[in-house]
Amino acid sequence: MKTTTIIARDLTKQAPHSPRARLSGFVIGKRTVDKCLASIAGKLGEYHFDCPLDNVLFTFKGITSEQFKAVVQDAANYESIGAWLLQTGIPKTPAEIKIWSDQVEADSMYNNLEKRAYFIEACTKLGLNPEKATTFDWLEADDLASFAVKAA
Repeated sequence: MKTTTIIARDLTKQAPHSPRARLSGFVIGKRTVDKCLASIAGKLGEYHFDCPLDNVLFTFKGITSEQFKAVVQDAANYESIGAWLLQTGIPKTPAEIKIWSDQVEADSMYNNLEKRAYFIEACTKLGLNPEKATTFDWLEADDLASFAVKAA
């Protein structure tokens, strides 16, 4: 099995992984690892660990951010964290993980009445059509815009 060494990202200088980057099939997995490590190192920048998006993963698996953090801070590679996710919390089949991940990836904050106004404004600033953009489209565009500004 190939292993991918975790390189802690300084999120004041670089975006975390795309929310689409899957970890053992779990969407947002690698992004959550990046934010967790940056939080531990004090290099989180404008990002947040244990945010509502991270909690979508934690709730699906029936784990806490503290459990996740304890594993992440001792892990040498993404695969060991992915294996832990598969073995811990609420058992999920590969099919259940795929269905959940695909649904989360396709979702849009536009569909949430409480978040719609914010999402419309945020998408409009980035040149995205809020009626068609997914939450992940917005996050990726926001990451790109944030670091394009810092690089300029």
